[in-house]
Amino acid sequence: MEKFKNKLVAVLNKSIESGKLMNALAHMCIGLGAHIGKEELRLTDYMDADGGSHPFISELPFIILSENSNKIRKLRGEAIANNIIFNDFTDTMTVGTYQEQIERTKQVKDENLIYYGIVLFGEWDKVSELTRKFSLWR
Repeated sequence: MEKFKNKLVAVLNKSIESGKLMNALAHMCIGLGAHIGKEELRLTDYMDADGGSHPFISELPFIILSENSNKIRKLRGEAIANNIIFNDFTDTMTVGTYQEQIERTKQVKDENLIYYGIVLFGEWDKVSELTRKFSLWR
């Protein structure tokens, strides 16, 4: 099997209701994908036997892990310190219009944010090192 240069990992807050987490994960992935681009994410057009196209599916494995908000916050800091590309989602990004969410986020210090999750993309060994103690999502 091919060894990939980069690793794609999501760490989700295990105490948040699953519907809210799926919404947060979708938002984080859209943002990360826009930032990284098709080539780096190795997005491929999968073709089925009928000639149907299933486009923009990543060849990279996507590992989903779980942890609490404080450990996600700490991981975010480590990602910044290690120049790992990431996208995160917090409790201030829910309820109301996006303008209200932006204003609410501006008013809350990082230590008071509740992190729903973070998605990391970066050098395989470095991302593995930062996330090795987290549990697989179940």
